[in-house]
Amino acid sequence: ALATTPAQQKWLMEAGLIVSREEKTAHFYDRFRNRIIFPIRDTRGRVIGFGGRVIDNSDTPKYLNSPESALFHKGRELYGLYEAKKALRHCERLLVVEGYMDVVMLAQHGIHYAVATLGTAATPQHVEKLFRSTTEVIFCFDGDNAGRTAAWRAMQHTLPAMREGRQARFMFLPDGEDPDSLVQKLGASAFERLLEEALPLSTFLFNHLSEQTDISNLDGRARLVELAKPLLATVPEGIFKHMLHQELAQRARVDPRSVTAVRLTPSRRARPPTQRSTLPGGGRSPVATAIALLLHKPALAAEVPPQPTWLQSNGSPGVAILLELIETLHQRPHLTTGALLEFWRENDAYASLLKLSQRTILSPEEGLKMEFLGALKLIAQQGIEKRVEVLLNTPFSELTPEERAELSTALATGKSMRKE
Repeated sequence: ALATTPAQQKWLMEAGLIVSREEKTAHFYDRFRNRIIFPIRDTRGRVIGFGGRVIDNSDTPKYLNSPESALFHKGRELYGLYEAKKALRHCERLLVVEGYMDVVMLAQHGIHYAVATLGTAATPQHVEKLFRSTTEVIFCFDGDNAGRTAAWRAMQHTLPAMREGRQARFMFLPDGEDPDSLVQKLGASAFERLLEEALPLSTFLFNHLSEQTDISNLDGRARLVELAKPLLATVPEGIFKHMLHQELAQRARVDPRSVTAVRLTPSRRARPPTQRSTLPGGGRSPVATAIALLLHKPALAAEVPPQPTWLQSNGSPGVAILLELIETLHQRPHLTTGALLEFWRENDAYASLLKLSQRTILSPEEGLKMEFLGALKLIAQQGIEKRVEVLLNTPFSELTPEERAELSTALATGKSMRKE
């Protein structure tokens, strides 16, 4: 009833409020039918999207957000931030939770400083927006492995934002609980006492790294320094960074000056090329997609075999950088996103890589591998097509026997890849 003309239908489609039935292009249905609707506002209070929770718990998905649009970007927006700033003249701190139902229930119990990411992991844009509104951020996560993995990623995005006067802490919930259920069970006062016990960023950082090595022996403590240094390199200069170095030195049982003096010294093979590196102009090309996914989850490099000839022979823009990233991660599989970017800080491609690392990844965690391998397949296919084009444009009589065999193989391979 809201869309009575084609123009109105187009506006509602672009806003993500209605969806076209594929088999009947003139028929539409309400995207948020049978759901409780939550308006999502920007920092000026303007409605830019909606979230919907099912009424019948047997329906799926349980939560649904507006799709990405010119107005709405999940990786930048925080549900409840406008309301928190409106309710509190000065936000002394903000609590980051997972869902808008958590924000609503906390507000009903008098906790008006909760905000939620919208179905995505915390991004660098989220972190900057949070710290523009407050000086203390508490991230709230499930206590299981998935929650701690999400917390670690949020911590990595937070380190570059830890300028003077800012604080970040991490709270892990008991098994089976979320902020919604916990505040109903304990009450606001007890819930806020739990917030006071949240781990400071530095404690979470070093505890997590210490779990990856045995610091009871010299080799383990050296490993701790190696793991920590790339992360600390992303922290802005200042007293907080200095104190992180002191804490690292204390845990590694070395002189603080020796920790500060340590520098990343990648091997010659792992160092990025000194010549000008180029990335593809189109930010959504398969090469850019593969690089963005690799920066988001460096462990994906393990999916690529050493010396991938099908990539090495591809001269597309950005492939050389992709190869360098993969090779670096093969040699140093423990590197985090921040540490990997540090290797490229002096390279012309650094700004482009930093931008790709901040891209919002919409695929769920379990789909990243498939998307990465799909991007690599497209890169390989494009390389084959370019080589075929070169060979076909050469008179057949001028091709060497090796080139004729290569053309035959490339045509067969390309045909096979298109069928898959």
